[in-house]
Amino acid sequence: MKPTAWQDRVLRGFDRAAERYDRSAQLQRSVAWRLAQLCRREGIPEGLWVDLGTGTGHLARALEHLHPDRTVLRVDGSRAMLRGHPDHAEVLHWDLATGLPGWREAPTLLASSFCLHWLPEPQRVLQQWIQRLSPTGLLAVALPVEGCFPQWQESARRCGVRCTALPFPSSDALLNNIPKQQLRLARQVTYTMASPSLPLLLKPLRRIGAGTSPQSPLPLRDWRRLQQGWNDRQNDGQLRLTWVIQLLLIRG
Repeated sequence: MKPTAWQDRVLRGFDRAAERYDRSAQLQRSVAWRLAQLCRREGIPEGLWVDLGTGTGHLARALEHLHPDRTVLRVDGSRAMLRGHPDHAEVLHWDLATGLPGWREAPTLLASSFCLHWLPEPQRVLQQWIQRLSPTGLLAVALPVEGCFPQWQESARRCGVRCTALPFPSSDALLNNIPKQQLRLARQVTYTMASPSLPLLLKPLRRIGAGTSPQSPLPLRDWRRLQQGWNDRQNDGQLRLTWVIQLLLIRG
């Protein structure tokens, strides 16, 4: 699939999910606040602050809450997501798959949570973002990486069905060309979700528009096989699914 066609599918998925996104995005909200707190500890110079792939604005709100005198520009390719932002918010509709906008000043903060993995060639995009920072600027990124959903991967192998989860970039590839003197933090955190059934376990992904996959959907019989053979089913009967989230702080 061509990147442009794939990006169109991704954005349509988020457009459809915009109205219900916040009700199912507890993980995204939690990670956004964690990333914003790390930014505050690191220190951010005054200047242009931008939330890339802002969605409904979790990261921008967290940053503005922790820095009441600052305004964060909220950038996203989904018009429906941007329509949900407050009237006073500074928003920009922009498809990040085409690169960054041509700002007059170099940003002192580029922040992004749960966006980079949706873009073509995340490693290349990350390098481009670093290059656009001001010399003292900060790039703060959170994204799911390779190692996510081990229960889903293993269960699919055991059951002999395709795993239709989105492939995530590897941390090693992302970090490969970042000079050590610029890398301020590289940390992985895990979050495990639980639910009594596979449809309920995966429902939040669909409700927030993150169910888009480059693979064709599984037939119902294969979903049933996955449910029956799920490899992380505890004594309480709950099925579990684990996210691996990479947090990065990088100086310009």
